[in-house]
Amino acid sequence: MTLAGAVLSRLGTAVPSSLPGFGTAPSLPRTGDEPPVTVPRDPAREAAESELSKPAYHENDPGLFQRALNRFWEWVGDLLHAASGAAPGGGVGLVVIVLAVVAVAAALWWRLGTPRRGPALSAALFDDRPRSAAEHRATAEAHAAQGHWNQAVQERMRAVVRSLEERALLDPRPGRTADEAAAEAGRTLPAHADELRAAAREFDDVTYGGRSADAAAYHRLARLDQTLERAKPVLTTAGATPTSSPGATG
Repeated sequence: MTLAGAVLSRLGTAVPSSLPGFGTAPSLPRTGDEPPVTVPRDPAREAAESELSKPAYHENDPGLFQRALNRFWEWVGDLLHAASGAAPGGGVGLVVIVLAVVAVAAALWWRLGTPRRGPALSAALFDDRPRSAAEHRATAEAHAAQGHWNQAVQERMRAVVRSLEERALLDPRPGRTADEAAAEAGRTLPAHADELRAAAREFDDVTYGGRSADAAAYHRLARLDQTLERAKPVLTTAGATPTSSPGATG
């Protein structure tokens, strides 16, 4: 190696293939300190986008619904994070507040039952197909055996009214409501007037008020039905106050 080549090699400068007066310079080996060969930014980005657009890279991508669901949960997470930051006590305080709201809602639901959709209505007690008191009782018992207390209460109330009609204590009248039947029967059977009114309210609550009956409500109505079967009516005369004879319910 010539003296000039040695000097240029120590300075890290490539030696031209020939220098005037020095002859041909040998090629120099690359060292680890030299920077790697790079590609310009724009061609590199275009090459990467072209490569990543191939279908093979997207076979396991989530579908549209999954992506939407992921975005929704991200939104919920952000909302809860913001709420926990504003709630006293942070995340723990937010959990306590949510549990308290749920507990209050559950207590109101249990106490008040299903919210009413509108004012309570009093529609006809019976449907278009007339049935005997015995048929209504059998249907009520079948519903009670299956734990369908709403239907059981409805059918037992119909059995009560139909039984009074069959005994001529009530005049058969299409379109009669439970409240009307209880009021009319209470004048003939005053000792049971309160129970009849309570039974009519129970019927209206489960039929039109969106309430739920239970076994206790059905058994109260069944006992009333059995008691009324043995009850004797109070005889009344025009202008006289109704009175009952001893053993009227015996």
